[in-house]
Amino acid sequence: MINEELLLDVSQQLKIKGLTLATAESCTGGLLAHILTNISGSSEYFDRGVISYSNNAKQELLDVSENTLKRHGAVSEQTAQEMATGIKNRSQADIGIAITGIAGPNGGTKDKPVGLVYIAIATSKNILVKKFVFSGDRLQIKENTCNAALVFLLECLNQK
Repeated sequence: MINEELLLDVSQQLKIKGLTLATAESCTGGLLAHILTNISGSSEYFDRGVISYSNNAKQELLDVSENTLKRHGAVSEQTAQEMATGIKNRSQADIGIAITGIAGPNGGTKDKPVGLVYIAIATSKNILVKKFVFSGDRLQIKENTCNAALVFLLECLNQK
């Protein structure tokens, strides 16, 4: 379940600070963009969202390097960083947030289990990444990922 109070806090902070946001999502399939745009007035801060499920889409739409994908894989800190930077640069938004992970129930390995998620935030000052391992079914992992992304985004907004 999405934390509505947290969502409203993020929305309010983006509006107060006059910042724009763009999303790049893989395992959440656009859920983060969906919940962000469920808020009335979100057009003040939400620029765009890209669902880049395939490696090809990550390269074409977000400028993730082929080398990064080959060396580290689609679910990695490095890919999340490049996705966040790519969406920020392509959109010219103030903040780019990216999510890549394995929502399951299939696709996990010993090194990269189901529930492994990387969330990256790119601003003009830096790129921050957090790693999570969530449990639950596919929808629970997607919702937990979006809630974690909102918490991470709010932490970054409160530092600005």
